[in-house]
Amino acid sequence: MPGLGDPARPHAWEFEAIGAPWRITTATPVEPEVREAIARRIDEFDRDWSRFRDDSLVARIATSPGVFEMPQDAAPLFDLYRRLGDATAGAVSPLVGRRLEHLGYDRDYSFRPAPGAAADPAAVPRFDDVAAWDADALTLTTTDPVLIDVGAAGKGFLVDLVTAHLDQAGHDDYVVDASGDLRHRGDPATPARVALEHPADPSLAIGVIELANRALCASAVNRRTWGEGLHHVLDARTGLPTADVIATWAVAPTARAADGIATALFFADPAALDRAFPELALEAVRVFADGGAQYTTNFSGDLFA
Repeated sequence: MPGLGDPARPHAWEFEAIGAPWRITTATPVEPEVREAIARRIDEFDRDWSRFRDDSLVARIATSPGVFEMPQDAAPLFDLYRRLGDATAGAVSPLVGRRLEHLGYDRDYSFRPAPGAAADPAAVPRFDDVAAWDADALTLTTTDPVLIDVGAAGKGFLVDLVTAHLDQAGHDDYVVDASGDLRHRGDPATPARVALEHPADPSLAIGVIELANRALCASAVNRRTWGEGLHHVLDARTGLPTADVIATWAVAPTARAADGIATALFFADPAALDRAFPELALEAVRVFADGGAQYTTNFSGDLFA
């Protein structure tokens, strides 16, 4: 995360949202009305996409099949998920929610797998087999109850939505840090210096990068783990948590893209994702369980030996 006490951005606003601590540092204070607008937008996003709320749109879609009017957010999210699915041969999917519940990552945070769930894996249904997305009408038609989980890109997208409010209010120098999903805007001479957290020891760093007018998102299996081999990064093709890669970082123009790529890096190598998303000028790193690392040739940070 960025160092505290940033002299270029001395004003800090800290709060909890979507189950994670957020910290927004700015060159000038964030006005009360802008804070209120940001809080409303976060709650709106949560009411639509949280699988941990009984009153969310996602909860209604999970109850029975039908035709559902979707928010504007759905278009960029579903477009990104389709591209991520293509780039990972189907490993990344927005339909992993039910399988995560079966493995214990449910709305009650029970972290108790259903009987036989871990030993008897089930692949996640293919999106096109159970749902039809109409981007023009903003409607989702489902033939089965499906539990959508946008954890692969949702928090990053919400960071972008928050930065849009800051931009509209005239803020031009800030860092939004949503617990691993960051976006910087400001003078390139005062970038956000970010440590890359060691996946086995949060008190250590494996590298550092200076972030300027880009987004950086990280993902690691140690962030949400609740049993032997059980964590939140699922391969939709097998229904099992991934085992080979343990931590990833991606730098892209938007936090939505960086967050999605950070998840895809568990299943596809950085060079392949760079080819699949040529418009991003992607910088990426991934760390394997055996201690090895792989990264794009343009990675601008420093990795420690």
